[in-house]
Amino acid sequence: MTTIELKSYKIAFQEEAYKALNTLISSGSYSSIYILVDTNTSLHCSRFLAEKIESDLKIEWIEIEPGEEHKTITTCHEIWKALSETGADRKSLMINLGGGIVTDIGGYVASCFKRGIDFVHVPTTLLGMVDAAIGGKNGVNLDSLKNQVGIIRPPKLVLIDVGYLATLPPQEMRSGLAEMLKHGLIANADDFYAFEDLSQFNVDRLPELIKDSIKIKTQIAEQDPHEKGMRMALNFGHTLGHAIESYHMESEQKNKLLHGEAVAIGMVLALKLSEEILDFSQKECDRASRIITSYFKSTEFSEEDIDAIKTYLKHDKKNSAGNINFVLLTALGQPKINCKVSDDQIKKAFAYYKSLS
Repeated sequence: MTTIELKSYKIAFQEEAYKALNTLISSGSYSSIYILVDTNTSLHCSRFLAEKIESDLKIEWIEIEPGEEHKTITTCHEIWKALSETGADRKSLMINLGGGIVTDIGGYVASCFKRGIDFVHVPTTLLGMVDAAIGGKNGVNLDSLKNQVGIIRPPKLVLIDVGYLATLPPQEMRSGLAEMLKHGLIANADDFYAFEDLSQFNVDRLPELIKDSIKIKTQIAEQDPHEKGMRMALNFGHTLGHAIESYHMESEQKNKLLHGEAVAIGMVLALKLSEEILDFSQKECDRASRIITSYFKSTEFSEEDIDAIKTYLKHDKKNSAGNINFVLLTALGQPKINCKVSDDQIKKAFAYYKSLS
């Protein structure tokens, strides 16, 4: 598969990606290599990556605990301390081997350490490959609030090897699928509907669909790197999705949801809001919602849950001047940003989601 060449970095695939990584290492005048992993990627992925690196440079491994609850400044502090204590300097290279949490944390740590060292993302989850590792966003949560602290700074290289997906449980694959479905909804209906009938789905198409999804995100992110305008379209389903995810993370009575699970709910809600507010086709709303819900277990929401979820909306990064802004669709592939939504419309959307179960 051909490499995607962007303004500030490259996205390389399969064996070509490892060649690009070794070329970067050999030509970058680096003093040392640090590889950030969590306990899962340390066990399942680290040996394979180590065998692919062709370098005599010192390689240090830093391991963190997996899970959204560890995506914090405290974890960053521990990594910065480990870097400092083992002699990392401004010419060190950090390689982030893991899912979206590892790449988000690793990119932020590298961007701040010594005022910025080079880093490479090696996403090992579908969510990481099509979303978290792409576009230059790096950061951490503030308590249960998603991605409140961070920086936009691109890696030197993103390495995509679909072989790592074999290490994932089905729940993690579905979590990444939510972002692929989102990219189809906002930019390419054919890619979205490729997942409509699983009996007709050819798994050999997955690498191609992953690359298509990456292209959609990079094309939007390259035009608007600092999220001043249309890059906000990538947040379709995320306004309520992030609020739902944060609520389930903080509530002791609720099971935690993976990012993609929460975003899948958020997309169904956003589809219904699009129908209510922008005259999005009811037929397309129902069809698209059925596809999304076919992959994800239904989640129950009481009126008290919905009221609590709405309190999280004020922290969404798209908000301005006190207004809560949504990304909605006028049609498949035609997103509209900065849409205003009322409380009653949100309640109607939740009622629609409940009707699908």
